[in-house]
Amino acid sequence: MKCIFSIDVEDWFHILNLPSTPELSAWDALPSHVEKNFGKLLDLLSENNVRGTCFFLGWLVRKFPHLVREAMERGHEIASHGYSHKLVYQMTYQQFYSDAVLSKKSIEDIAGEAVLGYRASGFSITKETPWFFDALGKAGYRYDSSIFPVRREHGGLKSNHFAPYFIATEGNGLIEFPMTVAKFMGVPLCFFGGGYLRFFPYPIIRYMTQKVLNEGRPAIFYVHPREIDPDHPRLPMSLRRRYKCYVNLKTTEAKIRSLCAAFKMSTFRDFFIE
Repeated sequence: MKCIFSIDVEDWFHILNLPSTPELSAWDALPSHVEKNFGKLLDLLSENNVRGTCFFLGWLVRKFPHLVREAMERGHEIASHGYSHKLVYQMTYQQFYSDAVLSKKSIEDIAGEAVLGYRASGFSITKETPWFFDALGKAGYRYDSSIFPVRREHGGLKSNHFAPYFIATEGNGLIEFPMTVAKFMGVPLCFFGGGYLRFFPYPIIRYMTQKVLNEGRPAIFYVHPREIDPDHPRLPMSLRRRYKCYVNLKTTEAKIRSLCAAFKMSTFRDFFIE
């Protein structure tokens, strides 16, 4: 059983659900750090011949199409992170569907191949969005990795499905890859991406990764380009959010390097096809 490594390709100002989060109309005017940080992440993965899945924002692809081409040249899978980085539960069915279609088309126009996978911003699928999977199926996606099976900041959808599973939709159905959690003292917790990866010490992350693999399911890692850049600009926010968004940024690069050396990594597409 392999792990799956994924990157949510977005910029430093794409942090969700803050009063200071800029609107899409302001993004072009902000200084971007994604080219530098994404390139550094690709170099880091290349050190151990790791191929991962890159979930691109459609807006970002139209601004930086060369990032898609570079990722593809290095053997990474290209997938969709939506177009405008909005929380799913703040959209209607039609708004979400239009966003998912626009993102898929924007990426495919650059990649020249079909985009199979989707990940929602902030894993923001809740019980209030029961139409989510039908909308994805109608938009032409084949798999999803948006379910966070425990409660979290941006919702979460409590579930007993911790391994990949099939979901019937209006189309042909799709495979759901829920974000990986592992039980600690009987409580399911995430150790494998974002603030969780930054917060927990590496020996604990490694132990929990092996525990998940021993249970016969893939450990799914996710990271954002800004998380390997301790010097990137900061958005104004409360002390609690500042801690969650920026704690231990200096440790991310070393943890990723160690995980890539310790475990076999794959893409969602490879796992899906296998």
